[in-house]
Amino acid sequence: MFSPSRDQARRFFFETWRKYLERTPLIGLEGTALTVLLQHPEYHPMLADPEAYADRDYPPEGGETNPFLHLSMHLAIEEQLSIDQPRGIKAHYQRITAQGAQAHDAQHRVMDCLAEVIWQAQRHHTAFDGALYLDCLKRQATAGTR
Repeated sequence: MFSPSRDQARRFFFETWRKYLERTPLIGLEGTALTVLLQHPEYHPMLADPEAYADRDYPPEGGETNPFLHLSMHLAIEEQLSIDQPRGIKAHYQRITAQGAQAHDAQHRVMDCLAEVIWQAQRHHTAFDGALYLDCLKRQATAGTR
């Protein structure tokens, strides 16, 4: 299982963006990451300035979204969808998009569930609950478009 440190994950995004700007070939997960990066133009200035942002903290009480966490969650969801793990995530995602949600917006709805289940696990000091995640996704898929 790939479990990069905070610094490694950030360097991965900075490096992917640098390669894109320099038209250097991307390898492996960089292609998927670039797709996610291009969907978030609000992060492009940050990605172009690693010295200013590599060590920056984004505490929740600051009210600012951690862009690296957000991008990483997109990558996690891309991976989950590609292998349908937990089993059934792909069907729920497809139901959300069938209701008219664009792919990126559908991923944000999935991300809401992923964040909730991660928060619950941290709060209760338990393992990630795949059943709870799928239940949340089922609610998202039956809630209609936002």
